[in-house]
Amino acid sequence: MAKKKKLKLPLAYKPVGFLLGWSSGWLAGQAFQKTWKVVRHEDDAPDALDRDRGWGEILIAAAVQGAIFAVVRSAVDRTGAKAIERSTGVWPTDDKSGRD
Repeated sequence: MAKKKKLKLPLAYKPVGFLLGWSSGWLAGQAFQKTWKVVRHEDDAPDALDRDRGWGEILIAAAVQGAIFAVVRSAVDRTGAKAIERSTGVWPTDDKSGRD
């Protein structure tokens, strides 16, 4: 595999990365709300401080929410990075992790 060229100014990608992160968080929240409504037929997912909900329900909701968030964020980040690479010819991060 050919080594990727480095972006001369990694800071140029920061605003794009911020917008992608914000939008992926919003999108993940919407996906979780719809998923919870389909699974439990409730409008609101349990909160950790909701005294009327049991441990199991709270932990399952948190696990589902975390999984959806991770998948959506990864998909949005990867799509954004590939778009930057296609338009500029370079990968937008200077290391293998890509996370701040």
